[in-house]
Amino acid sequence: MKRDSFGSKLGIIAAAAGSAIGLGNIWKFPYIVGENGGAAFILVYLVFIALIGIPLMTSEFVIGRRAKKNAIGSFKELAPNTPWWLAGVTGVLAAFIILSFYLVVAGWVFAYVAKAITGKLITIAPENLGSYFDGLTTSVGEPIFWSFVVMALTAFIVVAGIQKGIEKYSKILMPVLLVLLVVLMGRSLTLEGASKGLEFLFKPDFSQLKMKGVLEALGHAFFSLSLGMGTMITYGSYIGKKQNLSQIALQVSIADTLIALMAGVVIFPAVFAFGFEPEVGPALIFITLPAVFQVMPFGAIFETLFFILIGIATITSTISILEVIVAYFTEEFNIGRKKATIVLSTILFMFSIPNSLSMGKWSGFTIFGKTIFGVSDFVSSNILLPLGGLCVALFIGWAMKPKDIKDELTNEGTIEVKSFNWYLIANKIVAPVGITLVLLSGLGLLDKIMELIG
Repeated sequence: MKRDSFGSKLGIIAAAAGSAIGLGNIWKFPYIVGENGGAAFILVYLVFIALIGIPLMTSEFVIGRRAKKNAIGSFKELAPNTPWWLAGVTGVLAAFIILSFYLVVAGWVFAYVAKAITGKLITIAPENLGSYFDGLTTSVGEPIFWSFVVMALTAFIVVAGIQKGIEKYSKILMPVLLVLLVVLMGRSLTLEGASKGLEFLFKPDFSQLKMKGVLEALGHAFFSLSLGMGTMITYGSYIGKKQNLSQIALQVSIADTLIALMAGVVIFPAVFAFGFEPEVGPALIFITLPAVFQVMPFGAIFETLFFILIGIATITSTISILEVIVAYFTEEFNIGRKKATIVLSTILFMFSIPNSLSMGKWSGFTIFGKTIFGVSDFVSSNILLPLGGLCVALFIGWAMKPKDIKDELTNEGTIEVKSFNWYLIANKIVAPVGITLVLLSGLGLLDKIMELIG
């Protein structure tokens, strides 16, 4: 059976950037910028994108295109009869766990889209927005219903395949996302007092940046690009041999970072213009910004556009995560795409239900002091993703033949790739050291090690 592939470079970039551009950019990035002092955090984050993010994304593309297989099959193909295939297992498992709880947060977003469109959200008194959001997340039926809607939309796109599904819809959704961002930026920047928000974003004050913030910048640079969960390996396997992998990785990373900064320009000028606090954490999107829209001229319109924007970002991410899992099962077990997508989507939705209930009705049930949602988040973010990324870097840096890597990057010598030696050093040393720090920090071991050293 002929393997599906991307039909154009634009389609590759739209799909890969869509995967990277998700809630991490428009929800998490702004609030961790707010918590860590603004511009200084952003500068450090950009350095880590360049040093670790771009080389690692290139490496995932190299592995996927070289093998032309799914995340697990790629390692089996390139390193047969070795344990390297376990690196792929880490990625596929991470994708499964992440999607099971990402559906919950995506469900909250879609619930807010519906409430914004109907005009209900804009009518809630600012002082009641916190309890309103808590009411949504802790209820039973509503968040589960919206998680189902997200899963169904995601499955609908993935069933259609790469060119007719993921590429087609990414090429529609990504331009819409950009247009919405530009419109919202225009509104935010014309508010009186918006300059304070721009200063917060782009005027560094390194006294506000602590070591915790540096580690968070390092971690987010890695996670923001959808690395470590097999996504870019899977997408890489659909990239044609004539495409320049280094160039695509650079362009996707720039697009991802640009969208995150644009989201900051949408959010912080508005937050400062109306006297709200930027360091309120995850509540920034669901509580603070709805309060901002209420006091903004034509707030109901811009609130609706904003939540549609976030909704699009969630879908472009969920389709890439589901594709990792579907690609593995269709190729390794010879199951049809339609059947695999429907069965896996049903299973994932069922797994999302305990994650959702753990925010409310099952909140009393904990594992090592964490709810089911908390365990899912912790295991994937702090263990599986760093391990997956570390394995990719070590595989490229130490296990794969440099000639094979160079052949893939230069398209068998037909294009020039600069800084190949630096690329290898980044995978041999820089990325493994950086990701190990993220792993140790996430497990709470870094502080203990520092205490012992100190």
